[in-house]
Amino acid sequence: MEFDAVILAGGRSSRLGGAPKAELRYDGATLLDLAVQAARGARTIAVVGPHPGTLPPGVLNCREEPPFAGPAAAIAAGLSTLEQDRAARRLDGPAPLTLVLACDMPRVDAAVRALKAALEQPGAASRDGVMAVSADGRKQPLAGFYNTAALQRSAAEAAHRGALKDASVFALLANLDVRAVRVPSGSTDDVDTWDDASALGVTGPIQGNDPGDRSGAPAAGLDFGGKR
Repeated sequence: MEFDAVILAGGRSSRLGGAPKAELRYDGATLLDLAVQAARGARTIAVVGPHPGTLPPGVLNCREEPPFAGPAAAIAAGLSTLEQDRAARRLDGPAPLTLVLACDMPRVDAAVRALKAALEQPGAASRDGVMAVSADGRKQPLAGFYNTAALQRSAAEAAHRGALKDASVFALLANLDVRAVRVPSGSTDDVDTWDDASALGVTGPIQGNDPGDRSGAPAAGLDFGGKR
């Protein structure tokens, strides 16, 4: 299965007091590391957000315009960067599918595997993609494979209307024929608050130069009381 991937890693993290979600840690890896691992097999990966300092070779980085313009704008920026890379490398065309992932789901690898399995079922190619649905029925559009051409058209139309900034992903996908796919329990649980982080076993970014400091609690002296 040929696909590209767009990983969203640039939100304000307001309910985490501004602590970058991409730098939170789970089982020894950052959440961004885990999202990149979940996208393994992608022809090209674009991470949308501040540059984390290091990325695996070949992984692209960009920002939505303006910064913090929301997930729909971030997806559009990722698609544009993938297209620019494709043109620079003189590839024949975009990958048929684009995997869209948020970087705040530490167990999303299981969801991606379930989505891939769904795409291998008869008739899957006749639709515009698949989207994860949690065990309790909650749709998660930031864990899905989407028809690249259809997603590009939707992003271009929204940009033409000036409707990308602060738009929801559901609005961006409104005209796509996307099938909801039930994924393993917990695989799309995300981190919006420190309570979420604690429940999932996610800890805070490593502070300073101390590799042993993985406390999920805010560092002393920092104000983590902001709300979204």
